Amino acid sequence: MAGDPLELDAETMRRLGYRIVDVLVQRIASLDAQPVWQRATRAEMEARLREPPPEGPREFDPLLERLLHDVLPYAQRTDHPRFFAYIPGGPSWPSILGDLLASGFNVFQGTWLGGAGPSEVELVVLDWFKEWIGYPDAGAGLLVSGGSEANLTALACARATRLGARFGNAVVYVSSQVHSSVERAARVLGFRADQLKSVAIDERYRMRPDSLAEAVAADARAGLRPFLVAANAGATNTGAIDPLPELADVCAERGLWLHVDGAYGGFAALTERGRAWLAGIERADSVTLDPHKWLYQPWGTGCLLVREGGLLGEAFHVLPDYLQDAQVRGAEVNFADRGIQLTRPARALKIWLSLQFFGVAAFRAAVDTALDLAVFAQERIERSASLELLSPATLGIVCFRRVIEGAGEEALERANAGLVTGLAESGVGFVSSTRLGGRYALRLCVENHRSRAEDVERVLGWLEAAPVSH
Repeated sequence: MAGDPLELDAETMRRLGYRIVDVLVQRIASLDAQPVWQRATRAEMEARLREPPPEGPREFDPLLERLLHDVLPYAQRTDHPRFFAYIPGGPSWPSILGDLLASGFNVFQGTWLGGAGPSEVELVVLDWFKEWIGYPDAGAGLLVSGGSEANLTALACARATRLGARFGNAVVYVSSQVHSSVERAARVLGFRADQLKSVAIDERYRMRPDSLAEAVAADARAGLRPFLVAANAGATNTGAIDPLPELADVCAERGLWLHVDGAYGGFAALTERGRAWLAGIERADSVTLDPHKWLYQPWGTGCLLVREGGLLGEAFHVLPDYLQDAQVRGAEVNFADRGIQLTRPARALKIWLSLQFFGVAAFRAAVDTALDLAVFAQERIERSASLELLSPATLGIVCFRRVIEGAGEEALERANAGLVTGLAESGVGFVSSTRLGGRYALRLCVENHRSRAEDVERVLGWLEAAPVSH
């Protein structure tokens, strides 16, 4: 439209788009040569970026160069092959392009009326996920921003359909390895801190079914209302997978909702060994999955599945007058009726595109490679004279520490904390830390499809040889 201050001509849009694509391709192609992380203080970033917005336009290329120089370098490169901290993220190129398409088409996918095609793609993708974890046809779900929103949505659905408005005596059972988002979700939903009960774990950091059964029985006798168990299918600390069949038995006997947080480990079900490890997940009332982890999607791609899919509608369906035109008919689905977002993007396009482009076998091979590399890391640590294994390879996570002859626990903690900082500042690699049984531990997580044995070796070699002070 003539005179539109926010419109560009086709040639300008094309030129700017090509420039961005070239930048992204160059970045990915040169990842191995880049530092894994670059630090900047708040004061340094303020000096670079604090300014009022311009009243008039500026040229695009200098703005892009400024982003590339002053903003984007100062971050963790979570898709770097030697980024082994936290949970790495390595989106595939088709998934990035799928995200670009979803943004470019600006799909509103809260209702079927708003996006029938993208909604059907999401239904198809969700059915793939259901098949992979062994969920029944009656299961339903939705794509969300990540595991935190999925866990919140799961607890909200369970509370609304099992407890109603009165839940002051309800008890949620977790272990010490529960993800922080479960505790945060409970807080958001109005559960008090004393309504979360920590269940004992075994030597492999897994929730003990016998301790759960005892806690549930004791609470019932005390007049409390045992409500929900949040189990791990890949704890963030160690990769631990709780004994899902036994926990499902306890929940079935006592009438508890079983929620399985598989944000980290759920997609290991693509592999033969992963399916064996995750046996019992199909019995969960709800399951969190994160495609932005082991399905190699850009950040902001989570998933919740609920075994009795109709419960999502019971918990979240709202039809205000201004949405009466969007009321569904027949088998149509308004995804806004399954969660907390009305305005939601088309998250399934990138998943669909990347799975169609590469095929499931390629993703299965990538997960298997990550599992193999974690075992490689464990074996490498066990052969080392200066590294001590603290938790064996479980899924893609290994926990260990540098040992120093004659050093006590406080000295070992200082030395290992220094190694975490030193490795990150070196640019060579990145590991994170945690605590296991009160001991400070280095935590290495292999998930990126770009990581190879030589990357693991380089990082472990650095941690083994770097000078330490204690």
